[in-house]
Amino acid sequence: MDTPDKSVEIVVENNQTKLTIPKSATLADVASQLEIKLKEPIIGALVNNKLRELNYDIYKPKTIRFIDMTHPIGYRMYARSLAFIMYHAVHELWPQARLRIEHSVAKGWYCELDHLGFEMKPEVATTIENKMKKLVADNLPFSRREVRTEEAITLYKQMSMNDKADLFETRTDMYTSVYGLADSINYFYGYLAPSTGYIKFFDLMPFNGGLLLRLPDRNNSTKLPDVPRHEKLFKIFREHKKWVSILDLPYVGNLNKAIASRRGNELIQVAEALHEKKVARIADKIFKRRNEVKVILISGPSSSGKTTFSKRLGVQLSVLGFGTRQISLDDYFVDRELTPRDKNGDYDFETIKAIDIVRFNNDLKNLIEGQSVELPKFDFTLGRSKPSGTTLTLGQNELLIVEGIHGLNPELTPGIKNSQKFKVFVSALTQISIDTQNPIPSTDNRLIRRIVRDYQYRGYSALDTLKRWESVRKGEETYIFPFQELADTMFNSALFYELSVLKTVAEPILKEVQQNVPEYAEANRLLKFLSYFRTIGSRDIPPTSILREFVGGSSFDY
Repeated sequence: MDTPDKSVEIVVENNQTKLTIPKSATLADVASQLEIKLKEPIIGALVNNKLRELNYDIYKPKTIRFIDMTHPIGYRMYARSLAFIMYHAVHELWPQARLRIEHSVAKGWYCELDHLGFEMKPEVATTIENKMKKLVADNLPFSRREVRTEEAITLYKQMSMNDKADLFETRTDMYTSVYGLADSINYFYGYLAPSTGYIKFFDLMPFNGGLLLRLPDRNNSTKLPDVPRHEKLFKIFREHKKWVSILDLPYVGNLNKAIASRRGNELIQVAEALHEKKVARIADKIFKRRNEVKVILISGPSSSGKTTFSKRLGVQLSVLGFGTRQISLDDYFVDRELTPRDKNGDYDFETIKAIDIVRFNNDLKNLIEGQSVELPKFDFTLGRSKPSGTTLTLGQNELLIVEGIHGLNPELTPGIKNSQKFKVFVSALTQISIDTQNPIPSTDNRLIRRIVRDYQYRGYSALDTLKRWESVRKGEETYIFPFQELADTMFNSALFYELSVLKTVAEPILKEVQQNVPEYAEANRLLKFLSYFRTIGSRDIPPTSILREFVGGSSFDY
């Protein structure tokens, strides 16, 4: 029988169980003993709200919550494990080839193969997928070992993984993780599933000259989402990926080395010059339709930089001889008691039905016809629309800029001719990756922007923002992204240097999240993510930069 000093008390939140277990029992042992059943197979656990693998040894009192792939953190574990399986399959089939996982698109990951040695054909996808399914059927374990960073760098160089070697040469950690699958090694930003057998559902298909690795629906592992047509989004992604490769800055290790070489100011100037050029080109497109366009509709997800973009576009249009007037869709909310409610009974401010579409269209038509309109002002404290006291009239050579999440939804402007509208979709499509198999999700970029902005300008803590984020993301998937391809043009607001700037502001904010809340796991993940980046000061960022909307110091009024 165990003596007290050889046992430990734990709490398992899944079934609200408190029990005493032998020290050094693993999470897998506990899950088996308690017969924990989730919707999908248990893939990991949050231990004191910090992600751990199932082989984690428990040696102190802990609070444990087991997770599966329906949990956002478990889904990331699933996705990373699938990436390693694909990497190993390619390695076994064609040892000379190199898998690049470029970015997320069409409900999956766009991938390319370098040094394949022959032309990419559709049957390549079938060959790789069959190999991946064989690896899953073999249920091979993923391994992880901690080694001195110098040893990891040597290993990665021996395997010609220079992107990973560069990354760790620019970090200060004494030890790092090396992951293994059979005879392959790799590095992944976060833990993996216990074995390949956990990753049963996926698909691989030819896509735009490369491959699309499709992941299952998070809430239904047997369902693969439809592949939406995202040609415009894909084109923007590819253009920016190519651009950072030309600059020799495709990965974080490259960026860190450039910063260490005191090229920070140069990086800022180049990135900002590209933004200015892109905004000017959009203004030129509008100018070509100057005899038709009356309203510019700007849409995009949270923290994509819509507000600063609209102001910079106004400046570029003024260069071409246009005046611009701006209105916000937020001022057209219906009164609070008329706001639709979601399935939980809460007010749904994300739905287009929360907008007074009739009044909005009447005001637009009147403005286009040269009439004066008294604009509404929504009082968020009282939850009602009231007169703003501001009367607006569009002059002969003036354009109206409307910014709001529903800007591209056809239901918003049924009373306005299509020829009179110019539609812009703004998003932050992160150009650089951590390394060849670890793309940076654009949602992480936007989340860090929002955490910083909410803290500095809206009085919200990182905890507040993290609590809201999943709801925000659901709203984007429902009300924003389905209409992005209706845009006349897209603008990528991401700056390849920005995470090196946001790091200095975001880290202390994230560190305020306490370990006794579930959101600590996400805060901890973001802190690890930011640790990959060397810092750049904000002094040299222009006052008109998109980034100023979040870190402060903008010359625009918001």
